[in-house]
Amino acid sequence: MVLIRSLVAMLFVLPWFVGHALAQEYRLKTGDVLQIEVLEDSTLNRTAIVLPGGQISLPLIGSVRAGGRTLAEVQADVATQLSGSFAAAPTVYVTLSALAERLPAGEPPTIDVFIVGAANAPGRIEMSPRSTLLQAIAQAGGLSPFAAKKRIQLRRTDKQGNEKTYRLNFEAIEMGEGAGGAMQLVDGDVIIVPQRKLFE
Repeated sequence: MVLIRSLVAMLFVLPWFVGHALAQEYRLKTGDVLQIEVLEDSTLNRTAIVLPGGQISLPLIGSVRAGGRTLAEVQADVATQLSGSFAAAPTVYVTLSALAERLPAGEPPTIDVFIVGAANAPGRIEMSPRSTLLQAIAQAGGLSPFAAKKRIQLRRTDKQGNEKTYRLNFEAIEMGEGAGGAMQLVDGDVIIVPQRKLFE
């Protein structure tokens, strides 16, 4: 009876050990989604996507190389870089939240999106296909204090050369009350961030 119980327990535990070992050996790729947790400061906890250049972006330390590295390597690097902001070395956990989606045949590995106007780092942004508006704005360093958040435009030109304009209220999106933040971008999309008017 004891032997049977031991065998049953092994059947449940063994897959966990195998999966855990594979996760630790896995080399991260563009599009993988990571969960970052810092026990000493929950405001630093976030989900990060591995960008086409292999980087993830985190507050306080900026870009961290993730592509081609294991979770343990990224975790150690994040902890080391954050240590200057804490009295003692912080406790950091980096886990794999989702694997990058396999791209359909013929889909490019990256797309170009352009941000114009009152963003902190406007210009051309190289992103993974099916990245969202929120991710694009985050990659551009967020919006400047002078941005008219309620009047953001997304301009998209189809293959026939026809342009369509989507008007978005980013202030509502930030508060979880507006739609559009999860809108997936396509190659050539232009995000226009106007400056606030005097009493806006």
